[in-house]
Amino acid sequence: MLKVAFATSDGIVVDQHFGSCRRFDVYEVSAELASLYESRVLDPAVDDEAEKIESRLDAIRDCAILHVAAIGGTAAAKVVRARVHPLKVTEDTSIADQIVRLQRVLAGNPPPWLRKLLRASGSGATPTWSPR
Repeated sequence: MLKVAFATSDGIVVDQHFGSCRRFDVYEVSAELASLYESRVLDPAVDDEAEKIESRLDAIRDCAILHVAAIGGTAAAKVVRARVHPLKVTEDTSIADQIVRLQRVLAGNPPPWLRKLLRASGSGATPTWSPR
């Protein structure tokens, strides 16, 4: 199972900028299953840029993939260095749609970066998700 984070304000759509996000919904996703692992609620972002990025990074450090509406270059580099793959999606993209899309990719021929994540997580499984 891969842990996949979504920057969201409502648990339905990806609509948050990484640096100011107050909630990350983390799902466990495999080719057959997907379920909400937990919602991680954070304090408001502080003014210090480095501290703000670090606090958000701490919330998703155990995830393989991060979906955001926006992310700055410095933050994206730090996320990548933490071995989390950031994906910028159009604001208000449905979380359910993103999960289904990821499952289709996992069930088919995943790109090399995703195959590497699957090997690292010990998951060679292929997922199917149904909305809650």
